[in-house]
Amino acid sequence: MTRIAVGLEYQGTRYAGWQSQRSAETVQVLAEGALGKVAAEAVSLVCAGRTDAGVHARGQVAHFDTTASRSMRAWTLGTNSELPRDISISWARPVPAHFHARYCAEARTYRYLIFNRASRSALLAHRATWIHRPLDAGHMAQAAAALEGEHDFSAFRAAGCQGKSPIRRMERLTVTRRGDWLAIEATANAFLHHMVRNIAGLLIRIGKGDAPPDWAAQVLAGRDRRLSAATAPADGLYLWHVRYPAAFALPVAPQCLLCEGDGTAIIAPGFPT
Repeated sequence: MTRIAVGLEYQGTRYAGWQSQRSAETVQVLAEGALGKVAAEAVSLVCAGRTDAGVHARGQVAHFDTTASRSMRAWTLGTNSELPRDISISWARPVPAHFHARYCAEARTYRYLIFNRASRSALLAHRATWIHRPLDAGHMAQAAAALEGEHDFSAFRAAGCQGKSPIRRMERLTVTRRGDWLAIEATANAFLHHMVRNIAGLLIRIGKGDAPPDWAAQVLAGRDRRLSAATAPADGLYLWHVRYPAAFALPVAPQCLLCEGDGTAIIAPGFPT
């Protein structure tokens, strides 16, 4: 039995999230089916982070066990030939039997993209969140700083969150503007259900001027989801990168379809990969 790790990219618009469901199409079901055809046996994937309906991924990582002997080229190209165009395997690598895509991850990074101008863009539908009111990135960044560190993030967890503890360590939370684009980037050891979208909703409200920057610290301290802002749309959220110990020697997420060869993002000019 061999354990294989794979990197996945997908545009989540058409799917009911990552996790298998009986009554809806999901990324996991399609990826397992495609890998299973290459393996000529059933494949069960375990991922680094289960993304919700409409959420995208540039750097999802998953693993599976198989008795099939295939080249890494066959795992990638063969599987991609069986997948729809909005899901792809970007790399495949054999890993030790103790590797676990979820439990071995040291940190996960999500990026939330906002297109901030008066008129919407037809080309960016479902790929970024459009906010027509001007956003103050400086106020948003000031508010974000209060959420860095280890905290009880109860105020930012979904009602149905199954996490055993609301304590998370936010390594980095930044807000950057380039022209009409804003990117909220969050790196943490783990995230609660809807945590990034709830944080994005709060920062957007502050950016609009509907609340002061110090409101973020007040909401965090209150530990009450009802006192925070509405959950931001799924359109702008990307699972950007998953960090593992260097000993596993996993590839860095490659240039994705959102990016030019020089690292400039097509849908978000100026933001590096």
